Amino acid sequence: MRPTMAGSSSTSHPPLLLPSFKLFLLFLFTSGLAQAQRSWCIAKPSSDVATLLENINYACSQVDCGMIQRGRPCFEPDTPISHASLAMNAYYQSKGRNPWNCDFKNSGLLVVSNPSYGSCAYA
Repeated sequence: MRPTMAGSSSTSHPPLLLPSFKLFLLFLFTSGLAQAQRSWCIAKPSSDVATLLENINYACSQVDCGMIQRGRPCFEPDTPISHASLAMNAYYQSKGRNPWNCDFKNSGLLVVSNPSYGSCAYA
């Protein structure tokens, strides 16, 4: 049996261990676990051309889309869905990979498989 001080309860509680441990777990989750799963934003295959072009224009007004210019590694295939996917992903990556940064009026799709191909590397 443990000796107790007068007026103290016989149950013991770790004074600061529990809150510190919770902070440690929160740090581990936000710094490692959450970023262990990479994600990319691509255009939904069902998106119409007008929406894809709108997405390209918006994303490229916010981020560098040089990778989809003629002569660059990601120009081919020269299709609206390919260029939109690259532009949308550049935007998504630059804004912190938040799900809402891949919405694009419900025409974006988050994927966990790297969509890079040939010499075209998705960031």
